[in-house]
Amino acid sequence: MSFKLPKLNRALFEASDKVTPLFSAPQGLSVEVITKISQDQSEPDWMLQKRLQAFELLQKTPVPTWGPNIDKLNLDEIIFYVKHDAESATSWEDVPQEIRDTFDRLGIPEAEKTALAGVGAQYDSAVVYHNIKEDLKKKGVIFEDMGVAVQKYPELVKEYFMTKCISIKDHYFIMLHAAVWSGGTFIYIPKGVKVDLPLQAYFRMNALQGGQFEHTLIIADEDSSLEYIEGCSAPRFTKSSLHAGCVEIYVKDNAKVRYLSIENWSKNTFNLNTKRAIVSKKGTIEWVSGNMGSGTTMLYPCSILQGDYSQSYNLGIAFAGEGQHQDIGAKSIHIGKHTSSVIQSKSISADNGNATYRGLVKILKKAEHATVSVDCDALLLDDQAQTDALPYIQDQTGTSFVSHEARVGSIDERKIHYLRTRGIKEADAMRLVVSGYIAPVIKKLPMEYAIELQRLIEIEIEESIG
Repeated sequence: MSFKLPKLNRALFEASDKVTPLFSAPQGLSVEVITKISQDQSEPDWMLQKRLQAFELLQKTPVPTWGPNIDKLNLDEIIFYVKHDAESATSWEDVPQEIRDTFDRLGIPEAEKTALAGVGAQYDSAVVYHNIKEDLKKKGVIFEDMGVAVQKYPELVKEYFMTKCISIKDHYFIMLHAAVWSGGTFIYIPKGVKVDLPLQAYFRMNALQGGQFEHTLIIADEDSSLEYIEGCSAPRFTKSSLHAGCVEIYVKDNAKVRYLSIENWSKNTFNLNTKRAIVSKKGTIEWVSGNMGSGTTMLYPCSILQGDYSQSYNLGIAFAGEGQHQDIGAKSIHIGKHTSSVIQSKSISADNGNATYRGLVKILKKAEHATVSVDCDALLLDDQAQTDALPYIQDQTGTSFVSHEARVGSIDERKIHYLRTRGIKEADAMRLVVSGYIAPVIKKLPMEYAIELQRLIEIEIEESIG
């Protein structure tokens, strides 16, 4: 039995909502804005001091000039904090109607009823909904709004929040994030607990010239497992917006974390995100990423393979259309012995869009007998499309096995011709060929998200080829 998916219009994601915030900070960053964020979240003094220290570092640090051009990003025009008249609710009916309508339109948290163990939803700077199944609570699983977790589990958060995994000194946009972060997700999985269904968070940025700076902190204790999904979107404006989130993941001995994200920011958004995991002995981290939308993206999920026999898998797909530069890739740092990492990157470019793979593999001297595989594929839909591969691999051991492949190709005209001789229109034929190209990524996603990513790419292709 065949069926046809309903047509999905990008306006579904890019339409702004008429929601009046309770408080909107003035444009630009200041000590007053930082203090307001901290006060509204009833934070302990150590968190405020961490914010202020990050702001002090930021003022001494130049904006990075490597990578994509970000000259059009003016931080003095960004609104760093927007608060709505909504407390974080555990019942969907308690979320204000106008905000609920937005998430209902996007299918959140409808998926919770059928396929998820828990859902969080963030609107601009605040988490408006958070819930987890009761049986997981009884097992000791913590799934909280990050701001709430600071209050409820202060010692646990203090130990892991921007300490060992990502330091506030790392780079310019992490300093910015540390100063103004709000919302996000905190997850703790106790020893031996396997979470069979995915947890999910969805982040929606609605404010004109807004910024969103959610913080995700995941701790998977020994012998535990977790699958976590993040989705993101924003309306399209003529003014620039900024997303500078942060993801920290701790994978303890024999634990496994699978982190999946579909980032669908609008094309006026600078997506400058930082994601990193520390993996202990025999632990596994798996990153699966789909990057659509956003005018400029800089995103390189990093796996620090600290323990012996630890491993990482990174699979990503990006689409760059007119006016877009998707600068994406992955990093794997090998420290323990017998570690392994696999990086697979796929990109699609059209209409002067630029998709760049930027990767780093570093095998330290004591990381003997490491295994590394890096595979970069780029597909060009027309002769205006651009792509670059910038891999950097350093092996200090002499005992490791490292392989790297990079391929660039255009749409196979023979396949298009064959499909057209079978009565298929050219645009539909192109979509079928691209579907085959992205199949390895699609297969890694749960069904609902696989369908969403497939349809988003179809929208991009349709806009590119007319």
